[in-house]
Order: sequence, then C-alpha cells, then structure tokens
Amino acid sequence: MTGFLLPLASLFPPDPALGSLVALLAVMAVSLTSRINVGLLAIVLAWTVAVAVASWKTDAVMAAFPSSLFITLLGVTLLFGAAEKNGTLAAVTGRVIGFCGGIVALMPIAFFLLASVISAMGPGAIASTALVAPIAMSTGVAARVPAVLMALMVGNGANAGNLSPFSAVGLIVQAQFVKVGLPPSTASVFLANFVAHTLAAVAAYCLFGGLKLARKKDMAEISAPLVKLTRTHVFTLLVLILWVASVVLLRVNIGLGALAAAALLILAGAVEDGAAMKSVPWAVIALVCGVSLLVNVVEKNGGIDLFTHLLSKIATPSSVNGVMALVTGILSTYSSTSGVVYPTFLPAVTGLVEKMGGGNPLEIALSINVGAALVDVSPLSTLGALCIAALPAGGGDPKVLFRIMLLWGFSMAIVGALFCQFFIGWFA
Repeated sequence: MTGFLLPLASLFPPDPALGSLVALLAVMAVSLTSRINVGLLAIVLAWTVAVAVASWKTDAVMAAFPSSLFITLLGVTLLFGAAEKNGTLAAVTGRVIGFCGGIVALMPIAFFLLASVISAMGPGAIASTALVAPIAMSTGVAARVPAVLMALMVGNGANAGNLSPFSAVGLIVQAQFVKVGLPPSTASVFLANFVAHTLAAVAAYCLFGGLKLARKKDMAEISAPLVKLTRTHVFTLLVLILWVASVVLLRVNIGLGALAAAALLILAGAVEDGAAMKSVPWAVIALVCGVSLLVNVVEKNGGIDLFTHLLSKIATPSSVNGVMALVTGILSTYSSTSGVVYPTFLPAVTGLVEKMGGGNPLEIALSINVGAALVDVSPLSTLGALCIAALPAGGGDPKVLFRIMLLWGFSMAIVGALFCQFFIGWFA
C-alpha cells in the first residue's frame, strides 16, 4: 500500500512535521483557487503523508477521523433538516422576522445577542451555535441577509459569551488561572473576550452588508407569510425544545441527542425518513471532516508545533501579548481551543515570563484567551462548520461561504494579535 502512495508522497518533504504542514498549506491554497471539494483532497493527502511519510498504519489514519465532529454535524443537520422538510422552520422563521418588527437590519444583531446569551448561560459556544445557527441561517435566507453575515454574527455571538463564569469553557480557563497562580480574573476574562468578539461582529456587520440592509428603504419592513402551526409543527417544536433542554441542563451530547430527536420525529411520522436524509448536506460534511482529518494528522506529526515554535521564538517582553495571540490564533485554527490551546499555553504563562525576563502574566493569559477564540468562526472549527452546514438549500454556494469564512478566520489571527498587543492591557 505504501508503494502505491510513494509517487504522491514524493511531492512532500520527508520530515513528517514539515511534510504534513506542506500538505495542509496545499489544501488551503487549493480551497482558495478551485471549486473542488477539498475535503476529498484532504483525506487523500492525510492518508498519503501519514502512511508514506510518517510510517503510520492505515488503522491509525482511520482513528484520526473526526468522528465526534461527524456525529455532531450529521445529527444537527438531520434534525433541523427534518424540521425544515415538515414546515416547522418556515413557521418559526416567519415569527422571528415578525419579532424583529420586519426590520431586516436588526436580524443579524438579534441572532448575535441570542447566541451570546445562550452561550454565556452555560452550554458554551458549540452548543449555542448548534441551537441558533439553523434558525438564523434559514431566517437570513428568507430575509435576504447575506449568508456570510449571518454566519459570522452567530459564530462571534456564541464565542462572545463563551468565557462567562457560568460557561464550561469559562470554568476551564478559571481553573487554569488558579493552577498557575494567576489572580482570580472572572470579569477580565469575560470582558476581554466579549469586547473582542463584539468588535469583530461590528466589523462583519459593516463589511458584509449590514449597513446596506439598514440603508435600503424598501427593506425597512419585510412581510413573511405566517405559516399556520399544525400538530406536526407543534410536536416538532416540542422535540426541539426537549433536545435543547437535554443539551443545556443534562449535558447530553449534541450530535447523539440530535440523532435521537430526529429518529423520534421519523418514528412518529412527523417527517419522511427519505426526505430528512436528503436534507443532510453531505458535501459540506465531507468538506469539513476531510480537512479536519488532515489537521489531526498534521497535529499528531508535529506540524503545528513546528510552526508555532518558530513564531514563539520572536517573542519579547514588549511584543509577547501580540505574538502569543498570533501563535495561539494560528494553532486554534487547526485544533481545539478549549481542549488543546488553553490547557497547553495557559500553564506556560509564568514560565514564559521568567524566561523572557519580563511581561505581565495576566495580559499574556488574556491574550491567549482572545487570540485563540477569535479565529473559531473559521470553517475549520466546529462553530464555522455548524454555520456552513446550516445553510439551507437555495441559500447560496457552501463552497463560497467556506472560502470567505476561511479567509476571515485567518485574518482574525492577525486582528487578534493587534488587539492584544495594543488594547489587552485595558482589561488586566
């Protein structure tokens, strides 16, 4: 099998860390210049580099597949696809538009606030996005709001509340602060993150059509037909509410809970199973999971460590806030913010200050928090993936949305570095 892959493997450096990093950069370049589903290319390159360059067994490549992300995307899209097919989402969308007074320019703002509040209450950013994105994206299509604007408002809103003292991720960060001897900084941690994401949302609103919506006089009000609620709609809404409650209150796995809820709707005759399965965006799931597989291969072979190590070498006491935000932002683009970046970098803060001979530990810690989180609306993260997967049929090309959000995610690494370098001291 290795011999079969050798011709392709010869295109990459023999060092596993460097070779895997080159493969990832190649996929990123293709994603920006071609209409191919790069998830398929990513799977092929992950297999090639892992087996032929890094000498992995094929079983190890299969084990690196992001099964948790796959289940989350499949479950959520199947559940809300069922709700779309039986007309429940249309009924909800019309009422959401009515709740905003028909003022289209307010809708992205309303969903930003909704995602932020839900996230801050405890479920965190991923759960908040899973709950809000399907309704937000379908409402955006109905109200002719650009899909990228709605996706960025939901993603940034979910992340804005993610470090509240009630959120699971916020508790993780606070525990790391205590572990390394940093002072309790609940307000600083939350406010720095919330302000950074609010500013990012304002920028997205201005850049992707929010101001245009506000200026259009003929869009001051929009009439959406109110679909009469049927027993099927009411039953579907009850199932959705139970799913939300199970995720928020009982910490049920989002994807598995969504699959159970979708199965209940099908068994109860609220939707045809064939119609529900056809609503699953398989191309998007292949895209996101394929790239995530390659990212896992890169990470396990040391490619991300190689890149971030080179960047960290340029840090000085005067530039460390910006450098650490940049490093953690780039790393977070390809790996879990709460599961990898925070547990890896926050414990190293005090040691880093000692080695450099200067620097404010709290400012560095806040820079790690903000820099790592701002990039999480990238489609390489679960938040961005959920927003893309929630794009309804007729709402635009998901590949185009993928490219725009990918560029936005990368740009946020630089924006986060600048924000932390010049402004993070305000929150320390």
